[in-house]
Amino acid sequence: MLRTSFIALALLASSIIAANAAGDAKAGAGIYKRCSVCHTSEKGGGDALGPNLFGIVGRKAASRPGYAYSGPLQKAGIVWNEANLTKWAAGPARMVPGNKMAFPGITSKKQQADVVAYLATLK
Repeated sequence: MLRTSFIALALLASSIIAANAAGDAKAGAGIYKRCSVCHTSEKGGGDALGPNLFGIVGRKAASRPGYAYSGPLQKAGIVWNEANLTKWAAGPARMVPGNKMAFPGITSKKQQADVVAYLATLK
């Protein structure tokens, strides 16, 4: 009985964590306003100080044609999946030292998940 209760509690806890990790795209759109200072996100749009982020999920890092990426990011071999975008949002310089993005990162795990959920809608 105790073992069954423990398993049920563990499953409940993991589902709550997974639900929180998924993020809220609507909230993420508000957080993304910080990103839009340097990035555009329109389909077919041009770059700004940073590259256009439309279609970023699933794209190889440093692969947008015509944008001058840093050497370290070009060599990183990253694909922008949910986990990597979350790490990047938390601190670009910690993830890829020497990249040219000056943004210090988002400290809130919820806000990281929310902005990544928003980025996933840009397709």
